Amino acid sequence: MNKARTSIPRAAAAHAVLIVYTIIALFPVLIVVVNSFKSRGAIFRAPLSLPGPKTFDLIGYTTVMAQGNFPLYFWNSLVVTVVSIFLVLLFGAMAAFALAEYRFRANTMTGLYLALGIMIPIRLGTVAILRLMVASGLVDTLTALILVYTAQGIPLAVFILSEFMKQVSDDLKNAGRIDGLSEYRIFFRLVLPLVRPAMATVAVFTMIPIWNDLWFPLILAPSEATKTVTLGAQLFLGQFVTDWNAVLAALSLAILPVLVLYLIFSRQLIRGITSGAVK
Repeated sequence: MNKARTSIPRAAAAHAVLIVYTIIALFPVLIVVVNSFKSRGAIFRAPLSLPGPKTFDLIGYTTVMAQGNFPLYFWNSLVVTVVSIFLVLLFGAMAAFALAEYRFRANTMTGLYLALGIMIPIRLGTVAILRLMVASGLVDTLTALILVYTAQGIPLAVFILSEFMKQVSDDLKNAGRIDGLSEYRIFFRLVLPLVRPAMATVAVFTMIPIWNDLWFPLILAPSEATKTVTLGAQLFLGQFVTDWNAVLAALSLAILPVLVLYLIFSRQLIRGITSGAVK
């Protein structure tokens, strides 16, 4: 009873802290969105004020729609992000299940090898990755970005999911084996539903770096047909002149899909983050 009583205040405190951090994190986003509806002069004169009758201006959005092909950029970013998240969750969960469920000689070394992917930035291998994509004929394709982002996200997915996989009851899995379920059915029908909060956490942490990345789209897929939203926004950034109205409008539009995906995973994300606080 005492543990149950103390877990409730801890969970409430964890939720309160998460809400505070969310407000702090969303404040810069709010500033970007508000200034995207203001004239250039108003952006620099009063960046923290709301747009009024004299400062309201949609020139940024009209410029974005007139220049470039932003619907295509959005579609490219959405395809790359969704497919990469799916592959990261699928292969990351499979690898985490194998490391948590089966004992073999290379178990520890395999887990350490995958953990190195978190500590070593993938951008250090940019030259080798570019050569590999050129040799494979995948330059200027969305497939190249999907492969790179999948490889980038799997180490973190394995690191997080393996700990949650270890908490799944062995009795439940053994009961499934007694009933004649294969290892694949045990994984997909028994284990995955129990680790959905952890998978939502991995999805959010994987989604944001992919959607906001500029490095690999600039190197691997810079053509007009494969540009992402972040790369497309660079059209309005010049060496001598920057169209700030268009830049803020493009960034505001780029935020919307991320918010939608975040809202989809938010409930499971909160459960995954606060699961340790309610034990």
